[in-house]
Amino acid sequence: MQSPPKLDKSPFWQRLTWVIDPVKFFETVASQHSDLCEVKTIGFGEEYILVNHPEAIKEILSSNRQKLFASSENNGVLSPLLGDRSVILLEGNPHRQRRKLLMPPFHGERMATYGQSIVELTNEVFGGMGVGENFSARDLAQDISLQVILQVVYGISDGDRAQKLKPLISEMADVFNSPLTSTMLFFPKLQQDWGAWSPWGYFVRVRRAIDKLIYAEIAERREQDNIHGEDILSMLMSARDEAGQPMSDSELRDELMSLMFAGHETTATAIAWALYWVHRLPEVKAKLLDEIASLGASPEPMAIAKLPYLDAVCKETLRIYPVAMLTFARVVQQPMQLLGYDLEPGKVLMGNIFSVHQREDIYPDAKQFKPERFLEREFTGGEFVPFGGGARRCIGEALAKFELKLVIATVVSRYQLNLVDGRPEKPQRRGVTLSPAGGVKMRFEGNFSRSQKYEVTKAFPKEGSKAFR
Repeated sequence: MQSPPKLDKSPFWQRLTWVIDPVKFFETVASQHSDLCEVKTIGFGEEYILVNHPEAIKEILSSNRQKLFASSENNGVLSPLLGDRSVILLEGNPHRQRRKLLMPPFHGERMATYGQSIVELTNEVFGGMGVGENFSARDLAQDISLQVILQVVYGISDGDRAQKLKPLISEMADVFNSPLTSTMLFFPKLQQDWGAWSPWGYFVRVRRAIDKLIYAEIAERREQDNIHGEDILSMLMSARDEAGQPMSDSELRDELMSLMFAGHETTATAIAWALYWVHRLPEVKAKLLDEIASLGASPEPMAIAKLPYLDAVCKETLRIYPVAMLTFARVVQQPMQLLGYDLEPGKVLMGNIFSVHQREDIYPDAKQFKPERFLEREFTGGEFVPFGGGARRCIGEALAKFELKLVIATVVSRYQLNLVDGRPEKPQRRGVTLSPAGGVKMRFEGNFSRSQKYEVTKAFPKEGSKAFR
């Protein structure tokens, strides 16, 4: 019987490094065991097996529940943020039924109705900036994605309740904006309410204020029988499960929180990374400008979303520093083999998204940003997995990709921006995601002029150079 190899680092090193510096943790894992290894960490159970091999990841994501079960027990770290009734934390039949209720708003004709709103919100945020103004790309991206969530998910973009929710949602997300504050999610003993001045106490009070506004919105709609709008909250309130029962207020609240964090925080981070790469590499921006210009003066959002090079830029953004680092945990249900290793029931497997996206045998020059690689070949469901896969694939994937494309295309084609700092942006833990450590500092230079087409950025070090690395 051949057991999976173990990471040759002390449990203390593994747990601390995983929380404080996940990139170093993954690079250590990949250097010792390129395909699979057992690690001791925190937040997803004491022990689990990280899988870095694409075929094995594909097998994990496509296996049935009798072989590998996607248990929510290994994702309790998310409970304080999302609540226990979120689709992310449900399992079995309840998870399948809830997922069925949530899927329709994110597909088909609904997407087209969101497109114009995304473009308008992007122009509203960037159009209000002054020439020479410095800003954080991640902060502006968060502002855009937050407004998209309020309009598309909550169905409230104006009014007193929306104005109160905006800063509260941002404040709640920003509680975990560094590796240090993120430790609260992984160490329950740090989740102590010592008053509003303490980090966890502040988080609890912000969460309580958000809950009050969400429940007030739900109650008002129920009272007015106003559950027939096109926003996702209205659809969830009018939906019925297989027994004909509607979702409870607490279930609605948890799903709204899940959609907010899964669709607001992660998309904002992806937008910031994309703006960084596009403005760091002049040739990338020049190609994007040419492609967008080929659509004419006022392209339709759906036409923009179909542009191949834009699609490649967005995919490469999600590859090089994936916002989500791991797939959903799967628990072994019966004895099985994976890559020649014997696995007993109870073992927990997680696809290592970060490391598989950095494999040189799949992505040559993996540390370089090369959108062309996504034009040259198709990658399998085990090689490119930014949204996970199988029954736990991200529900908001279509909306996230659509928003990412439209925001990048709108900003690149209409506004002249420059990076403020020539130093490379490094990834850093932000809650359970990877985010640009410096927030991507930029300067607004004004509205875009076609005569400035190739004057897209200052001369930073070329990709692949020592300085770039």
